[in-house]
Formats: sequence, structure tokens, C-alpha cells
Amino acid sequence: MSDEMMEPKAAMEKLLTNMGQLGASDLHLKVGYAPFYRVAGHLRKIGMPPFSDSEYIEAMLYDYIPEKRREDFLERGDLDFSAASASGDRYRINIFRSMGCVNAAIRRVQSEIPSYESLNLPQVYEDVMSKSFEGLLLVSGVTGSGKSSTMAAMIQHINKIRSMHIVTVEDPIEYLFHPEKAIISQREIGIDVPDFAEALKFVVRQDPDCILIGELRDRETMLAAIQAAETGHLVLGSLHCADAQQTFARILEFFPRTDHAFIRSSLATSLKAIMCQRLLPGIDEGSLYPATEVLINNTIVKDKIIREEDEDLPAIIAQSESDGMRPFTTSLVELIETEKVHYDTAMEYAPNRESLASAVKGIKSSTQGMVGRIRK
Repeated sequence: MSDEMMEPKAAMEKLLTNMGQLGASDLHLKVGYAPFYRVAGHLRKIGMPPFSDSEYIEAMLYDYIPEKRREDFLERGDLDFSAASASGDRYRINIFRSMGCVNAAIRRVQSEIPSYESLNLPQVYEDVMSKSFEGLLLVSGVTGSGKSSTMAAMIQHINKIRSMHIVTVEDPIEYLFHPEKAIISQREIGIDVPDFAEALKFVVRQDPDCILIGELRDRETMLAAIQAAETGHLVLGSLHCADAQQTFARILEFFPRTDHAFIRSSLATSLKAIMCQRLLPGIDEGSLYPATEVLINNTIVKDKIIREEDEDLPAIIAQSESDGMRPFTTSLVELIETEKVHYDTAMEYAPNRESLASAVKGIKSSTQGMVGRIRK
């Protein structure tokens, strides 16, 4: 039987199975196109005929959509949910209408909970999580930068070392946690609770020690996160921002200008750290490595937040590496030095190319000088 005429459910299972075999992170289904996989950050077309109609794609997806949420898709035209294949592998699926046709973007979720080491994250991630179990910790990055995996590693770290009650609010649930030392209650939007606001309204009554908010997407969720952190909880949340300075700007955008002084005061008290990351294609085919920026809320940072001097944060991060902070430039230099990422790739992703070029040049000059002294 050809792929074009294959029964929709069987075709879907085959496409999902091949994702794992090829190491693909994403699968795209779109009417008028053949399926596309994303491998090592790049889209690759599959050798199949294009989908000729929307009904076939709908039939492929139908059994994966949670029954409670099918009406949501019909009403809204898009839907985010998690699902498992026949083999037990998990996926995050977004279905949406485009020009009247159903399309889908499917992200493969690793079944094993990642560790800091497997994600190639620096030691400071573990250090920050181990020093204090209260306050607001934000993970920032653009779409596809690995924020969900990083937060999963953080939750698993707590699960291994602390007896705590962890409540997660996710849209959708990606990683499934199994209790070790912690009690973990995972709640999915649309299945367990209608929305983030409703879930966070009563979360502190569920006796949590740690709260994970899958995405801080509006004023209500951001305010709930700050308030929970101020009352002694550890709160983890993600934001779609490129760096620490943009993260502050994004938080303030949720609130009217008249509330900014209050929000800044609350952040100065409750913020623990901001971890920013972006994924770079590695030298080895199919590999991806994170470049990271870490802002730790120390006395200087608190003062800058209160004084509305956010533009000084990049300089503070660059000057405070001895305190555990980490600028993107340092991370990119390490990736180049350890031959994980090509220099040209690092330059493409660098937020400050002049700074990276200068840092790499300084290292080369230092190395050449050392070689010269040895030869003499």
C-alpha cells in the first residue's frame, strides 16, 4: 500500500515512528505539501506525495485529540495538547486551521526526563536550584530553545533531592514525572482545569512547595507567580524572550504603567534568577547545544530593578561571572573552544557579535603568545 493511500491512522503511526528513527524534533502536516521533519534545526521534506485534502489530515489526528477538547478546536480553530503513540512515545501537538484547512505541528518529547548534563547546561543551573527553595525563577528563550526540557530537568532535580509537593500547570503536559522524594501533581489546561488563571487562583490552597507554570502569558499568570513567590513558594515559569533585559520588559508589558513601581518592588524581593537560552546547531550532524545567559538577583540587580535601570543588566551580567552570572558571549566562546559549535554558527546566534569576535580574538592572541614563549 502506498503512503498516499495508507489508512490515516497507520500513516500517522508510521510518521511518528520515523521521527524517532531520524532524530527529528518536529513533524509538520499541511495540505498541499508533503510532510516535513525538522532535524537538527532544519526542515527536511519527506519523500511522500503532498496531502491533497484536509479531511485526510483530520482523520490522521482524530484519535490523538482528547475527547474533551474536540469541541474546543471546532470553536477556536487551534488547539495545543499532548498525546502518546502506540509505542508509548509522547508528543506535543498543535493543530490549527489555515485557509480553511487543518494543519499540524508535532513536537516529539523525549520519554526520559532530561538532566542538566544531558542538556549540556552549565553548573550554575544546578547551583541556583540547590541554594534556595523559594522565589521566582524564570526560564526565557525564543520558541524551540529548549525551555520545557530545562524546566523538566529542574523539577526532576528537586524530585531527587527534596521531599516537596510540586504542582505543575501545563499546556499541554509534555514530560510525565514519577515520584521519587517529591509528590508531583501535574495539571493540564483543557483537561484538568479550563485555563491558567483558574488553575493559579487556588493553587496555594493545594499546599504546594513548588509551582511550575508552563508559560507566563498574561497579567493574571504573572501576578499569581509573583505573589506565590513572595509567600515563600518556589515558582518556575517560562517566557518567550531572547535575554534577561527583554524578560524584564516583557513582564512590565503585562501591567499598566501605574503598576510598574509595585511590580518592580515585588520582583526585587521575589526574583531568584533568570535563565535565558538559545539552541545552536552543533558541528556533529544532528547535534544541538545551548548558549546560556544567567542573571542572578543580587544586591546590585535589586537596586537596578527598583531604579528602572534595566539597560545596565547586560553589563552587570558580564562583570559578575565570579558570582555565578553568565553572559551569552562566555557561553558561545566555550562552545567554540570545545569544538561543539563552529565559529560562524556562534556569530550567527550571538546577541553581540563584536563582543564575541573580541573575546575569541583575545583567546587566540593569548594562545599564540603562549606557544611563542614555549618555543623560545
